[in-house]
Amino acid sequence: MRLAVIPARGGSKRIPRKNIKMFHGRPVIAWSIDAARRSQCFDTIVVSTDDEEIARVAETCGALVPFPRPAELAGDHVATQPVVAHAIDWFVRQGLAPDPVCCIYATAPLLAPEDIVRGMEALESSGGDYAFAVTSYAFPIQRAIRITGEGRVEMFDPAFYGVRSQDLEPAFHDAGQFYWGRASAWCTGKPIFSHNAVPVHLPRHRVQDIDTPEDWARAEWLFESMQSAAHGNHT
Repeated sequence: MRLAVIPARGGSKRIPRKNIKMFHGRPVIAWSIDAARRSQCFDTIVVSTDDEEIARVAETCGALVPFPRPAELAGDHVATQPVVAHAIDWFVRQGLAPDPVCCIYATAPLLAPEDIVRGMEALESSGGDYAFAVTSYAFPIQRAIRITGEGRVEMFDPAFYGVRSQDLEPAFHDAGQFYWGRASAWCTGKPIFSHNAVPVHLPRHRVQDIDTPEDWARAEWLFESMQSAAHGNHT
């Protein structure tokens, strides 16, 4: 049984009610549920939430909410892994054996169904514990600067001051969209960022992690541009 778990707690602070905030005419979680459904990868798509309104919205959008998320897994500092492990354990107690399991974030409106498929194929072909979406940094991280307490700047690592950007090793970051994993890896807490994970590369224009209002606005701009390009509306 292939399972998708969409974590969506109700207590978001920086963007209140973030997981069901309207994004281009739909609750933002609807885009994640829709991508999961259109990928045709899953036998079951569930939303793990502690919030009754989010549960109703998720069910309206086509997901199942067969259990409430316990309060101890709904705090500000709870990581993703124990939430997914809790969902897996619920199904195991029903006599089912979900594996592999894909965690999809509720605020991933740029997620494409075909990328979910690529992630599943990457996990299966690699024999690893996880496969998840990554994208490249737009600027060499080796040349990053900080702003000091005096309002001046300094490099994190001055050793790279004179190195040409094209000579620096490319760096990548988590795209904040989906994470395929073996049920055993989720349930034993194996780290996602490790040698046992494989990357699924995404272009930067299809990636925006949404944590702040500024992130939300940028995601809307990217979404509009993608929709325009898909319909051939070029200016």
